[in-house]
Amino acid sequence: MSNAFFKVPPPKNEPVLNYAPGSPERAKLKAVIADLKSKHLEIPMYINGKAVKSDRKVEIRPPHEIKHTLGHYYKGDSSHVQMAIDAALAAKPAWENMPWEERAAIFLKAADLLAGPYRAKMNAATMLCQSKSVYQAEIDCVAELCDFYRFNAQYATDIYHTQPESAPMTWNRMEYRALEGFVFALTPFNFTSIAGNLPASPAIMGNTVVWKPAETQIYSAAVIMEILMEAGLPEGVINLVYVDGPVAGEVIFEHPDFAGIHFTGSTKVFQSLWTLIGKNIAKYKSYPRIVGETGGKDFVMVHKSADPKQVATALVRGAFEFQGQKCSAASRAYIPKSLWKSVQKFMLEDLASIKMGNPEDFTNFFNAVIDERAFDKISNYIAQAKEDPDVEIIAGGNCDKSKGYFIEPTVLLTENPKYRTMCEEIFGPVLTIYVYPDNKFEETLDLLDSTSPYALTGAIFAKERAAVLTASQKLKHAAGNFYINDKPTGAVVGQQPFGGARASGTNDKAGSVLNLYRWVSPRAIKENFNPPSDYRYPFMAEE
Repeated sequence: MSNAFFKVPPPKNEPVLNYAPGSPERAKLKAVIADLKSKHLEIPMYINGKAVKSDRKVEIRPPHEIKHTLGHYYKGDSSHVQMAIDAALAAKPAWENMPWEERAAIFLKAADLLAGPYRAKMNAATMLCQSKSVYQAEIDCVAELCDFYRFNAQYATDIYHTQPESAPMTWNRMEYRALEGFVFALTPFNFTSIAGNLPASPAIMGNTVVWKPAETQIYSAAVIMEILMEAGLPEGVINLVYVDGPVAGEVIFEHPDFAGIHFTGSTKVFQSLWTLIGKNIAKYKSYPRIVGETGGKDFVMVHKSADPKQVATALVRGAFEFQGQKCSAASRAYIPKSLWKSVQKFMLEDLASIKMGNPEDFTNFFNAVIDERAFDKISNYIAQAKEDPDVEIIAGGNCDKSKGYFIEPTVLLTENPKYRTMCEEIFGPVLTIYVYPDNKFEETLDLLDSTSPYALTGAIFAKERAAVLTASQKLKHAAGNFYINDKPTGAVVGQQPFGGARASGTNDKAGSVLNLYRWVSPRAIKENFNPPSDYRYPFMAEE
């Protein structure tokens, strides 16, 4: 055991490379993309540190080039879920008793491997199978995932250093134990960084994990596991399985050692899981931790004092980067009548200049949505909007899945502030705008606050400080991440811890110490240096 108190290297946000023409990172990335496209990869599950195959193979195709096959993954069944649980439970004693600095070192090394030799491969995998532009991939699967691993090491250190006061002749200590059992990480397709962090943040605190990624993110999930294993992650600490959600649930949520779930995905799925866990609560050894970030119907609220060009830029970037497939994406906007014509002009000019296509062409700002199911859902919203009399399509509206799942950046204008696309999460490149009378600013704030069940992100644009203050107060519970004169996307680890409340999740703030507290079970220890030897207290003495 160590006889020193270690200090982890101070975390700093990983710089985002620009991939400009002629840059070394651009040349290297293009070469790795070409190499991956020339191969047919077989992607196994990873259980107890070993590659595991099954008798069922599923093809992997880029969303923007659906006729090309990159490889296949081996799909598991309930037996593989049980294997993963068994491996996690077997690995638990050694992992939770490993000195904290040794656990931290694994994730610090993983961050450096990711930022260095694995950078191009991680970006290429995310670009190819999640159809992200090079910039959207870089800020996600490299910069943010590096930040999660490095900052989590610092947050863990901060937690362990937090100790109680001690009275004379006693020593009070706080021990931060791992949860009793295993943690289930259920991760989404849209952010490789979230997929890498959801199993890692419980693990750094001494927990062992069963990890089920989204089917459309498996290609980059396998790269994450490759990095973690090279960084020295012990066998069985994180076990990666490719199974359908119900198959995983039938085993995991019936198991007495289920200790918690770390989730990012749809509100409907999260609510169903919470219900199932509640029904099974008597089966578990402890009360499972339920941590989830779910949907959003994120807003941009504009005051008459705002700069219309800044608003237009925020809407284009906030609504249409990564095809609007961000839980934080701007999907509804409230614009005063006096600014609308200017905002519309600038926004339509920007949209007319946007190129859409394969992310391998770095000049494309806009790429494909993730799969056919998403394409059909989003295109159905647009088709209905074309038929509804109280909504107008002022930009985009065209959809084509002959070569890839492409949907144009689409802007709807409605006179009905409760139109369905103002209320329902679409998770795609559709922005709906409601124009309100300038003198109805406060009433429109109330309308905004009551329109959607979600409360993830939102923004206010205004030059007048009084308007900013009014919006901040009235929208206090409408967004867990609130932006002033900025788009409602792009949270950075260590700067804007991310999460929302209401129907948007438990607001446990990934990218902060608050999230890591959820993965420990504290034990308070009191040591008495001078135990009493007489039960009598002074007040009992005779006069």
